[in-house]
Amino acid sequence: MNILMIGRGVIAAQYGWAFEKAGHDVEFYVRPGRMAEYGPSIDLDILDGRKRLKGTPVKEKWFIKMREEIRPGHGYDLIIVSVNHDQFHEVAALIGPLAGNATILAFNNAWEDLPAFAEKLPAEQVIWGFPGGGGGYRNKTALEGGFMKSVFLEHELSAASSARHREVVALFRGAGFSLSFQKDMTVWYWVHFILNAGMAAGALKHGSYRNLYSSPRYVKEAILLMRDMLPLVAAKGRRVDSLTRIALGLPAGLTAFAAYKVLSGSSVAAAIMERMESTAYIPKESFAQFPKEVLAEARKLGVALPRLEAFESYWS
Repeated sequence: MNILMIGRGVIAAQYGWAFEKAGHDVEFYVRPGRMAEYGPSIDLDILDGRKRLKGTPVKEKWFIKMREEIRPGHGYDLIIVSVNHDQFHEVAALIGPLAGNATILAFNNAWEDLPAFAEKLPAEQVIWGFPGGGGGYRNKTALEGGFMKSVFLEHELSAASSARHREVVALFRGAGFSLSFQKDMTVWYWVHFILNAGMAAGALKHGSYRNLYSSPRYVKEAILLMRDMLPLVAAKGRRVDSLTRIALGLPAGLTAFAAYKVLSGSSVAAAIMERMESTAYIPKESFAQFPKEVLAEARKLGVALPRLEAFESYWS
């Protein structure tokens, strides 16, 4: 498969590496001037979680193929977009007219209705998903990160094209990943956004994600924030699945302790958060967007979130 990754970010690079190792042809589209700035290779220091829960360490210099222009008739089978959600509209406007017949995998967060979010893309070619990885760059060339075995993908029954969906599934499975299929990807995105907002608000209050994960009590604060925000899904016109309701309906202390054990331990998930923060790849202003946007939406829809409002001073 001929694959074009939009950008040379952490997610694009790690999954691009995995796909190339699986025998696919991978290229990266970067903004004009960035090829010279980045150089021809990436120094990988990542944890590959496809076979071990703690991840298999990978350290290598990986030479990549980049381009600064997407030409009509490019011949790509798949274009993967994994950018910050606030950058998605700009990227969609760029690649939409140039997509050709390529499948487009939207591989990032979303807080809007998906048709509006992707209005500048050919809707019949879009498949919705989300990665299980992260990390950061040091000095633009050294990538410290990791990814887990599972990725999230909309169910074939809800996909715009069953054939394109099956091709994406085959790509990930052929590269050694497992897939978690979501019946309502819109709800999944919104709940995930809420989870991010709760954790980000807690990290902003306590100074860092590392500090947040240092105490089950701090994690419990974040869990309670998430629980309070969950009615927003209904206010936005959707219904939360029963599993999410059960998970966030458990005693907050119990859920917090379980999350604390995972995120303060030696799992790939814990390493991802630590590496993201230690490289300062994502500034506090970026993860503050999650609680800011949730609170703005709540006020717009008339949903009271006093607990989250009490955290507002930590990002305003």
